[in-house]
Amino acid sequence: MRGGEAIIKALKEEGTDVIFGYPGGQILPFYDMIYESDLEHILVRHEQSATHAADGYARASGKVGVCVTTSGPGATNMITGIATANIDSSPVIAISGQVATGLIGNDAFQEVDMIGITMPITKHNYQPNTPEMIPSIIKKSFEIASTGRPGPIVIDVPKNVQEGELEYYEKDLFQTPGYNPNLKGNIKQIKKATDLIKHSKRHVLLVGGGLIISDASKELKEFSDLINAPVVTTVMGKGAYPEEDDKALGIVGMHGRKSANLSIGECDCLIVVGCRFSDRTSCNLDNFSHTKIIHIDIDPAEIGKNVGIDIPIVGDGKQVFKSLISEIKKENLKFSDTWIKEAIKMRTDYYPKMTYDDYPLKPQQVIKELSEVLSDDAIVTTDVGQHQMWMAHYFNTNKPRKFISSGGLGTMGFGFPSAIGAKVALPESDVITVTGDGGFLMVCQDLATVREYDLPVIICLFENRTLGMVYQWQELFYSKRFSHSKLGDYPDFVKLAESFGVNGEYIEKVGETKNALETAIKSGEPTLLNIVIDKSENLPMVPPGCKLNEIYGEYKTENL
Repeated sequence: MRGGEAIIKALKEEGTDVIFGYPGGQILPFYDMIYESDLEHILVRHEQSATHAADGYARASGKVGVCVTTSGPGATNMITGIATANIDSSPVIAISGQVATGLIGNDAFQEVDMIGITMPITKHNYQPNTPEMIPSIIKKSFEIASTGRPGPIVIDVPKNVQEGELEYYEKDLFQTPGYNPNLKGNIKQIKKATDLIKHSKRHVLLVGGGLIISDASKELKEFSDLINAPVVTTVMGKGAYPEEDDKALGIVGMHGRKSANLSIGECDCLIVVGCRFSDRTSCNLDNFSHTKIIHIDIDPAEIGKNVGIDIPIVGDGKQVFKSLISEIKKENLKFSDTWIKEAIKMRTDYYPKMTYDDYPLKPQQVIKELSEVLSDDAIVTTDVGQHQMWMAHYFNTNKPRKFISSGGLGTMGFGFPSAIGAKVALPESDVITVTGDGGFLMVCQDLATVREYDLPVIICLFENRTLGMVYQWQELFYSKRFSHSKLGDYPDFVKLAESFGVNGEYIEKVGETKNALETAIKSGEPTLLNIVIDKSENLPMVPPGCKLNEIYGEYKTENL
C-alpha cells in the first residue's frame, strides 16, 4: 500500500464517503489513486469553494467534512475557508499536497509553509514525513476535529510520502495526552448555578452555536419550560430552539430583534450556553449587561474572555443541561410565569413586519414568501451581508442544522458552496442559498459544479447592485459617501446562470418569489432566482458603541 492509498483507506474507515477538491501537481499521486477507488470526489471550480463545501457538509450532517487540494496557491486558496471553519467551530479536515520532503525549505516550485500559515487558524495540523504516519494522523485528525470544541485540521502531505510504500498499516502510532476535553460540568458549579436560578425571577437563556454542536436542543426546550425562561440566540444558534415558539424572542445583537435585546437588559439571571460573547452579539461590552451571568461552554478559554462571569461551568451543553434539570427537579423548584408573560408580550409588541406591497420589492416580503414555501426540514445557507442579517432577523428556523451561515469571520462567498456541501450531505433535503450580488460573484464559477453533478441547489440572489451592508453603513455613518460600494449593472445574473446550463428567472413583483421557488423545488434542477430588491431598505441595527437596547429601525407593531 502506498501513502495516497493509505489516506483513502483511513478516510473511509472514519466514515468519509465524499470529499471536495481540486487537483494539482503535488497532490497528483493521491488523485491517481482516487481514480480506481470508490471514494466519491466532487470537483469544485475553486479551492475556497472546496473548504466551504466541506464546511457546509459538516454543519448540515454533524459529520466531519473533508477537502483536498495541491500545494502552493491551491493550498493558500483554502485559507479563507479554513479560517471560517475555525472561528465557527466546524469540523473540517483540509488535506493539501506538498513538495517532496527533500525540497521543503528550498523555495521549490509551488512550495508554501502550510503548517506555519495555518497554525493560528486550525485546531491542529500535521505533516507526515513517512507513509507509515498517515493512518494514525487521519485517525487523530478526525478525533480532534469532532470532539470538544470542533475545528479544522490541516494535513500537509509531501508528494514522496503519497507515493512511498508503507511497511505496515497502524492507526495508533502516537497519542495526544494533552488533549482531553471536559464534558461534564463541575457539580459544585452546577449546584451554585441551581441556587442562583432558584433565587432569580427573570431568567433569559442566551444560546450560541455550541448548543447545536452538542445536540442539546431537546434539553434546551425542557430546561426553558422548566424554569419559564425565554430564549434568545446568536446567529450561529439559530434553530437551536424553535423560533415559532412563543418563548423564542429571536436573535440578539447588533442586528437582533428588539424583543431579544431588551430581554437581556431586563433579566436578573442570564444563562449562556455555547456563546462566546462576540462584539456583534454583545455590542458595547462595557454596558452589555449588569445582571448575574452563568456561562456554560466546552472551551474554557471563552469563559470570561469578553464579559465578566459570575458562575462559569466548563462542559458540554447537553450534559450540563441534564445535570441542571436533574438538580432543579430534585429540589422540586417551581417558577412563576409572570416574567415569561412579559417576555412573550415583548415578542408580540416588537414582532417584525413582513408584508409589503412596495416596488421595488422589500426583502421582508421576499423572506415571507420563502417562509411560505420552505418546510422546517429545508436547509438554508446564507452568504454574508445585508441579506444574511435579513434572513437571521426575519426567517424563522425551527430545527438545528437548518440555518447555515458564516458567523465569526463574515466570509463573503460562503453561502453558495456551503449549500453544495449541505446538498451532498443530505440529498433528500431541499437546499436553498440566500446570497447577495457581491458575495455570489466571488464563487459564481461553481454554477458549473451544481450543473455537472446535477445538484438541485436553489440560489435566491438578492440583487440590489450594491455591497449592501457597506452601503448601509456609508449611508448612516459616512454622510452617504458611497465609496466603491456600488456594483454597476453587470453581469446579467440570469444569463450568467444559463451560460452554465442552470435555470434562471427574474423576480421583481410581489408573489413571484413564492411561485418561482415552488417551481424550482418541483423541477429538481439547479436554479437561480434573480430577486431585485430595494437598495434603500436598511436593516434594524444597534449603531457602533451603543447599548443593546439602543436599536435603530424596529418599532412596536402598533406603530407599523
